[in-house]
Amino acid sequence: MFSEPFKSRAAALIDSCRAAGLTIATAESCTGGLLAALITAIPGSSHVFERGFVTYSNSAKIESLGVAPPILEQFGAVSAEAARAMAAGALAHSQASMALSITGIAGPGGGSPEKPVGLVHFGLARRGGAIIAVEKRFGELGRDEVRSAAIATAIDLLLEAAH
Repeated sequence: MFSEPFKSRAAALIDSCRAAGLTIATAESCTGGLLAALITAIPGSSHVFERGFVTYSNSAKIESLGVAPPILEQFGAVSAEAARAMAAGALAHSQASMALSITGIAGPGGGSPEKPVGLVHFGLARRGGAIIAVEKRFGELGRDEVRSAAIATAIDLLLEAAH
C-alpha cells in the first residue's frame, strides 16, 4: 500500500516516539486518514499511535475537534489558524502527547489565486508546548501526489518533534 521509503520513515518515527515515550494523534482533512494509515501500517505502532481524526468537513472540525466556527469563517478551513486549532483539538480530545494536523487543497479543483491547489497547512501541538503551523505549496502535482507530499511532510514534522 505504501512505498518502502514511506514505511521506513514511519518506522523511524515509531522508534523515536517509543524511545522518547511520546504518543501521537492525527487530525486530517485533505489526506483523509492516510497519515494514520501509514503510521498504523508499521508493526509496533500501537505503542505510539493514540488515535486519528478524519475531519473532512467544517462541521466535523467543529464537532470532533472543537475548532471554533469563527476561525473557519474568518480564515477558512485551509489556513494556519485552522491547522493550529485542529492540532490543539486533537490533543484536547485524546490522551496523546503530540498531535499533527493537515488541511489543504489537493485538487484538481477547489483552488483560488489566494489558496491555490497544492496549498497545505500543518499544525503541530505538544502538551505543554507551543502550537506551530507550517505552510507548504506543493503546486498542481495531481491529487495523489499532493496528498503523498503532505504525508511525507507530516512524518518529517513528527520526527523532528520527537527528538
